[in-house]
Amino acid sequence: MTDHSAKTECRYRAVVVGVSAGGLDALGTLLPSLPQTFPLPVLIVQHLLAGSGDYLAQSLDEKCALHVKEADEKEPIQPGRVYIAPANYHLLVERDETLSLSVNGSVHYSRPSIDVLFESAARVWGAAVIGVILTGASADGAEGMRMIARRGGLAVVQDPATAEQAVMPRAAIEAAGEKHVLPLAQIGPFLVRAACGTGERT
Repeated sequence: MTDHSAKTECRYRAVVVGVSAGGLDALGTLLPSLPQTFPLPVLIVQHLLAGSGDYLAQSLDEKCALHVKEADEKEPIQPGRVYIAPANYHLLVERDETLSLSVNGSVHYSRPSIDVLFESAARVWGAAVIGVILTGASADGAEGMRMIARRGGLAVVQDPATAEQAVMPRAAIEAAGEKHVLPLAQIGPFLVRAACGTGERT
């Protein structure tokens, strides 16, 4: 059985991840690097076409020590699980730390939108959330990352030089600064250190 008792000792409550073009490969590198004992929930928005189904979650679940699933409405957020926004639904965090799904209008031409997830996570968790922006070809996520940084959360961005599409990481760096800009392969180990209290907080 996985032991997530370290959750009470963690500086952070959750990780939120935004990714677009090139995301399958990026997530296929990041998520398998998180061990079964990783104590935080991971909430992900990957830009998907409507009708994509849950292939992404199923594919990643086969490769990861953590359980990866599509998010469900009103689902309680559990430590050590990975939740992926379903195609054509915004994913939000509620005050009672449950998930909600929305069909409100697209943001940056996207539903799900990274900004919607990040902004809701920043409102609920404040300085106790880690935001991660990976490869992508739009500016979605930049404003959400700015809000996370302003509220004292940890902003982590994939080094644009290692991204299949550099537009999204560059926009996030411009919005939130470049303190934690890392090659893709280093982000997972960094998150493990941060989650366990041995990494830098801000």
